[in-house]
Amino acid sequence: QVQLVESGGGLVNPGGSLRLSCAASRFTLDYYNIGWFRQAPGKEREGVSYISFTDDLYYANSVKGRFTISKDNALNMVYLQMNSLRPEDPAMYYCAADRDIGRILAGQCDHWGQGTQVTVSS
Repeated sequence: QVQLVESGGGLVNPGGSLRLSCAASRFTLDYYNIGWFRQAPGKEREGVSYISFTDDLYYANSVKGRFTISKDNALNMVYLQMNSLRPEDPAMYYCAADRDIGRILAGQCDHWGQGTQVTVSS
């Protein structure tokens, strides 16, 4: 069964940086698209970024120029480098996998991790 485990969340000052990691197991990134999503309390889940198995990239407008998604197929890892963090960025961040990029875009992925919390506060 596909497994995804996020890590790297934490508390950071405004303007700071964090790198989230998503460890994938029991499947290969060669054939799966990976998305990063976030959900803050009282808000709907939103797509942050995705990377397709053909290395196409997508970023939400709110994070363009600040966040960078990358992956290491050999390690089966996906990363989200988050720079210039803002007070509106705190949320639980999830990675998700699906073979259908449309389901990634729709946030209807087959496989989800448990999430890692990001807090931005001075």
